[in-house]
Parts: sequence; structure tokens; C-alpha cells
Amino acid sequence: MRRILLMLLFLLPLTGFSQVSILDNVANAIKSGNSKEISKYFDNNVEITILDKESVYSKVQAEMVLRDFFAKNPVQSFELIHRGKAEGSAYAIGPLKSTNQSFRVYFYIKNKGNTQLIQEMRFEKKK
Repeated sequence: MRRILLMLLFLLPLTGFSQVSILDNVANAIKSGNSKEISKYFDNNVEITILDKESVYSKVQAEMVLRDFFAKNPVQSFELIHRGKAEGSAYAIGPLKSTNQSFRVYFYIKNKGNTQLIQEMRFEKKK
């Protein structure tokens, strides 16, 4: 009985581990302005909102949109300040400071089979 409890205590913190690591991987890619790395986690279609322009893009198009965004807004700093998860999904929010302006970044990840993929990304003007 004691062994079972010890195993459960060890395994419980690992549930959701892959989502947490994906959130961190995406956050690190945002920090470095690496659209190609972010696109590795895109679903086939991704909703991207930059300021007031919202659209659904294919994986390839979404990577180009982010590449253009980072070229126009070189990242100076980014950090996750909030993250959450529900059954089968996770999200993260953080401030991004570029050389031009500051943004509030939000991204949403959903389980698709055995993988977690970005469904939505938002870059809103920070108020």
C-alpha cells in the first residue's frame, strides 16, 4: 500500500507535464521572435489576431504572419505571467515588449490525439 501511494505521489505532478513544457517552449520561441519554432506547435489551421486583424490561417501562412510581426516588432522581452489548463487544453498569457510597442500575448493549446497543438494566438495592444 505504501509503495502504491509513493508511486501515485510521484506520478501526479507529471500529469499535464507535456502541456506545461509546450507552454514554456512556445514562450521561449516568442522571447526569441522565432516564428519557425512556434509553427512546430500549430494545428493545421490557426486563428491569429494581431491588433485588430483577426483571421484563420493555414500552418504555413500563420508562420509567415508571425515572421512578419516579429520583423516589424523585434522582441525585447516576454514572460508568461499566467497559465491555466482544463481537461484537454491549456493557455498562457504574458506581456511582450518590442522596440515599437507593448503587447499582451495570449495563446491557446488543445489536445489533438496524443499531441498538443496551438489553436489560437493573440497579440493585443497593451493598455
